[in-house]
Parts: sequence; structure tokens; C-alpha cells
Amino acid sequence: MKQLEERIRRDGQILSDTVLKVDSFLNHQVDTGLALEIGREFGRIFADERITKVLTIEASGIQFAMAAGIALGVPFVYAKKKKAVTQGEEVYSAEVYSFTKRETYQVSISRNYLGPGDRVLIVDDFLATGAALIGLTDIVAESGAKLAGVGCVIEKSFQEGRGLLEERGIRVQSLARIAAMSPGHVQFVDEESLVH
Repeated sequence: MKQLEERIRRDGQILSDTVLKVDSFLNHQVDTGLALEIGREFGRIFADERITKVLTIEASGIQFAMAAGIALGVPFVYAKKKKAVTQGEEVYSAEVYSFTKRETYQVSISRNYLGPGDRVLIVDDFLATGAALIGLTDIVAESGAKLAGVGCVIEKSFQEGRGLLEERGIRVQSLARIAAMSPGHVQFVDEESLVH
């Protein structure tokens, strides 16, 4: 998605060869127009998959899951990082490690909102190590729902996340795939062929 790549170049801050800060437009302050475009793109990519639910994890993926849900005309559900007193005992849960926050936490989804009749699209803001997405795929499997695929806004293709998901036979679609980055420089996967 060229619009997203251009925005990363212009407004993203590369803090190291593994840390990209996009909180001015994606995951703290959100450019709502861009978020809706991202949702439409996921809707276009997964249009033939008969999606019934879009699933994400609290909190940075919520706006993109909602936008994708709007584009596909289906509800979205997000896995909660802390179990609410209103949630009850009937939940699917998984343990996930946050690369950004450097902590492990339990995420859960009420059994009322995910089940064997669902075809699920998982959407998240980043794909890096894949830990959060693996946790969500485990929840989908536990629920008996069918996983149609994973959509990521930004993928750090130099990290292991895509490989771990593809080893499980999961379709992965990312809108901006970063091949390499360092402060002041970002190279996208589609540009690699131009260099060689």
C-alpha cells in the first residue's frame, strides 16, 4: 500500500534497526482517514473469504479491526488483556509476549463472541515476532472457528513472525513490508528487487 509506505517514510521515526515509532498517525494519535483506507484494503484483499468476524488484540489493532469490519460488513472482536468482572468464566484465553512492552500477559475473549460457525480474519498493527498473532490463532483454533487469514498493517519482514505463521499454514497479508531499517532509512520488501 503505497500511501502507507509514504506515510511511514514521512512521519515514522526509526529508533533502531528493530523499533519503528508510528504513534503520530497509527497507534497513539490515529489518522482516521488512513485507518479507514487500511480497512478498505483488508476488505478488498479478503473479500472472497466469507469473513464473519474480525479479531484483534487490545489496544493498537482496534482501529484497523474496526475499519476492516466496516469494509467487510461484519463485527469485530478484540481480545482483552485484563479480564473484566462482567466477562464471566466462559472465555478462550492465550498467553502472549509483547515485544514493545517486554511483558507477558493473558488475553481472553468471551465464548459468546467466537465459535465454530465463524470465519475469522485477524488484524493487527504490527507483525514482528508474531507472538500476539500466534496467541490469537490459538484462540481461534480453541473456539472451533475457521481462520481465513491474518492482515497486518506493518510487517518487519526481517523478524520471524511471518515464518512462524506460514509454518502453521496461515495466509499472511501485510500492507507495508519492511525489509530493513535503521535511523533515517527504511527499505520496503517490494524495493529489494529494484536494488538487486
